[in-house]
Amino acid sequence: MEDFESLRVFVCVAKELSVTGAARRLGKSPSNVTTRLQKLEESVGAALLVRTGKRFALSETGEVFLGYAERLLSLREESLHVVSGGRAPGTIRLGSMEATAASRLPAFLASFHADFPDVRLELRTSPSLQLIDDVRAGRLDAAFLAFPPSSMDGTFPENKERLGLETLDVWEESLLLLHPAVNQGAPGLDDVSVRTLAAFPQGCTYRRLAEEALQIPGSADWHIQESPSYHVMVALACTGRCATVLPESVYRTLAPVESLQPIPLGRVMTTLVWRAGYDTPTFRNFCATLQRQTGAD
Repeated sequence: MEDFESLRVFVCVAKELSVTGAARRLGKSPSNVTTRLQKLEESVGAALLVRTGKRFALSETGEVFLGYAERLLSLREESLHVVSGGRAPGTIRLGSMEATAASRLPAFLASFHADFPDVRLELRTSPSLQLIDDVRAGRLDAAFLAFPPSSMDGTFPENKERLGLETLDVWEESLLLLHPAVNQGAPGLDDVSVRTLAAFPQGCTYRRLAEEALQIPGSADWHIQESPSYHVMVALACTGRCATVLPESVYRTLAPVESLQPIPLGRVMTTLVWRAGYDTPTFRNFCATLQRQTGAD
């Protein structure tokens, strides 16, 4: 148990990049955290963290070790939860696209928490391809993401089993291109006049679909302005100099903006993805609740 506690301390420091911050989160003294880190590094035989001014950074060894530490902690908790028959409180490390976290998950997670208040849910957002990597590497237990159509990427979605993934289709989204208003009622792609697209970084399926629809790959005319959030993207579109891409479910959460018009880009499925063989009582309850509320199959 002590070794697992040292791993937990290391993971927390790696996230906080601060002994003081990690100690506060863990309810320990900074000296206790430092001692555990030193003993863990002695056991590993390598420095896991390096000091950069008043903060820490992961060493190259620490970057590699972090993934294994997270997987070991997750497997320990998973095994305890399974052998207890679900009586031990479980944790689900959940990933999601920003859009799903904003428009779909709040109501569902609130309902799930009401039914299973002892379950701890951890949530972080990333582009879809990063989420796939995180699930496969064991950094996440499951994630809500959108696979690129097979016409764009032969790796997905037909080869999910080869990737060691299981899936559940959940929500079908209508994808929109939000464009500065033009002088007609129902604009189409032929009416796009700007040549800048505000979008998430590479790995975002919605960005990929918009790029294909606008024939951006290989074009010298287009510029991609990467943005960290939909609110920033919409603000950029409001300048009249760029367009942005987002699902209708997110568009409906925004205050009306008369200077922008939506152009349909088609429909995209949001899928829950998890590692093949990941089967705990907590996750079974999670999937059952999701299916009951959404009709997913």
